[in-house]
Amino acid sequence: MKFLIAGLGNIGNEYAHTRHNIGFDVVHAFVQKHKGEFQEGRLAYVSEVKWKGKKFICICPTTYMNLSGKAIKYWLDKEKVSLENLLVIVDDLALPLNKIRVRPTGSDAGHNGLRSIQEILGTNEYAKLRFGIGNDFPKGHQSDFVLGKWTKEEEPLVKLKIEKSVEVIETFATQGIAASMNQVNNQTFSL
Repeated sequence: MKFLIAGLGNIGNEYAHTRHNIGFDVVHAFVQKHKGEFQEGRLAYVSEVKWKGKKFICICPTTYMNLSGKAIKYWLDKEKVSLENLLVIVDDLALPLNKIRVRPTGSDAGHNGLRSIQEILGTNEYAKLRFGIGNDFPKGHQSDFVLGKWTKEEEPLVKLKIEKSVEVIETFATQGIAASMNQVNNQTFSL
């Protein structure tokens, strides 16, 4: 069994550990937990992790967010991973900071990374882990908020949710999407 785990974000130090790069941070935490290492590959940083008889191809696209679909399509094809074994991790403004949502399908909800994937794959029928980042910003400042760093007050909760997201990836691979949804969709995370 082979899985493609794709965390969305933007490359470059100025984007590191911003809200928009939470996908990268979750995938890095998963790879680190399972003693993997990233290498620079075509269109993405790539790590191969083996766990419980399963192989995880973990990618952080180097295409920038709005071209994420190119990297995901390339690695799906190269590794011959079926669409139902793809999990994309993404930030979500519509969800409060204390929420994580897993869905087997669903629209891009205005997210440029998801829009790119949907356009290139020609479907929205793939699993998504949406990491709530909240929307606590003044009107017209969405971009600053999304590309901003977590506040000191937010960091402990973000760390907890990253750990929970790593568990969701493991559940997705061992028990399936329904079990992943049951694990987090109705939970409110707090310290």
